[in-house]
Amino acid sequence: MVNKNSGAANPAIKKYSKIGVIAAIVVAVAAVGIFALSRIGGKTVSVEKALSEVSTEGVNGADLRIAVVRMDAIQADAQALKDLRKQKESYESKLRSELTSRQKALEKEKTEIEKSQDVLSREALQRRVMDYQAKVTKLQRDLTERAQAVEASYQQALATIQEKHLDPLIEGIIAKKNLSLVLDGRFARASSKVPNLDITNDVIAALNKKLSTIKMEKPKGF
Repeated sequence: MVNKNSGAANPAIKKYSKIGVIAAIVVAVAAVGIFALSRIGGKTVSVEKALSEVSTEGVNGADLRIAVVRMDAIQADAQALKDLRKQKESYESKLRSELTSRQKALEKEKTEIEKSQDVLSREALQRRVMDYQAKVTKLQRDLTERAQAVEASYQQALATIQEKHLDPLIEGIIAKKNLSLVLDGRFARASSKVPNLDITNDVIAALNKKLSTIKMEKPKGF
């Protein structure tokens, strides 16, 4: 994240991962391989001359204020996110119940088809089998589409929490504590002996006060 006051880089939080759940920004700096420079046209200068364009200014250690935030803990403990997970699990439970019920009906129909093999004509039997297969295909398609709709609605609600509530709160904490840099605690190895380094509980407390629940949009097909 960026402290708007200090202009420092802020890799703490930007987007949720598709798990799921909330993920930190990871900025990857690729190394540029230098190969056969003598074959590249144009004027080149020495490293020393190129570095003449770089200023000698850097971050003063005395002015650098760092904190970590554990996004996995926020996801697990924040009240709004707990409530959102319960809503998602409720829709998923309905899907499982419907799947069980429709599977039983199909199994019953399959048994009846097998018993009627010696009674029905070949053409009639083929029609019943084709009809049965179409029902199986429809069941798979319907449940897959509805499961995807549940996930889409869940992700939309997560994005709303982050963009409208979590991000502004973290920016506010950065400003209030005058922080220069916030790191995702899942990727940082921080000493527990450093006081006030971990701001996770501050973020959870602030988010709980601002938002205790959010209505997940009803997924398509429910």
